[in-house]
Amino acid sequence: MDKVVESAGAAVADIPDGATMSVGGFGLCGIPTVLIEAVLAAGTTDLEAVSNNCGVDDWGLGRLLMAKRLRRMVSSYVGENKEFARQYLSGELEVELTPQGTLAERMRAGGSGIPAFFTATGVGTQVAEGGLPWKYDAEGNVSVASPPKQTQVFATPEGEREFVLEHAIVADFGLVRAWKGDRHGNLIYRDSARNFNPLAAMCGLVTIAEVEELVEPGELDPNDIHTPGVYVQRVVALTPEEAAAKRIEKRTVSS
Repeated sequence: MDKVVESAGAAVADIPDGATMSVGGFGLCGIPTVLIEAVLAAGTTDLEAVSNNCGVDDWGLGRLLMAKRLRRMVSSYVGENKEFARQYLSGELEVELTPQGTLAERMRAGGSGIPAFFTATGVGTQVAEGGLPWKYDAEGNVSVASPPKQTQVFATPEGEREFVLEHAIVADFGLVRAWKGDRHGNLIYRDSARNFNPLAAMCGLVTIAEVEELVEPGELDPNDIHTPGVYVQRVVALTPEEAAAKRIEKRTVSS
């Protein structure tokens, strides 16, 4: 039951080249920076990352991106990373842009054993009809485009509506960051860090959690737990310095 691993490096050591990783966080809030740095140090490459965004050029998943360790990215927002745009437009990176709510539900469904679901989001657009550029070649031509998706009409309280089929996401590994966690893997997130971390934890076949404060089993109120330990296989306790190393995505100050 004790899932604590001695170091972040040991926790990610078996992530192979070509693996898919679901990565928690929202913007730069609640991202598992220590685990990401451990993956970088391990030299793991050809990775596919499923995350709301890709950090910034020098922080978070942007660190793996700068080192060209990412082969493919599934995300909903990529506007804070210039290197991301450069790699995508030059054909070095494949990108599956997904509506944010759909991405969240695809991850949640993957962790719940639901293989696919219908949603109204994207109906009548290229999200459903296909043709979104997933990858360019070096000349700027689309080399991989999104395929068309199955649609179906359902009766709703507002009348018949068309819906599009979206498939669940199940990742080989999940990387998350929690505010508090115990040795059994029960996790609590704080504020905006709760947006995608629970989903990333759910859809990972092997989920690794870095925790800012490690407590003993029984110290967490069961009513406060956001991710039950059944979803978590490894726990890494952060040092005070690692826990305090956080950045602000956009700093705005008054004149």
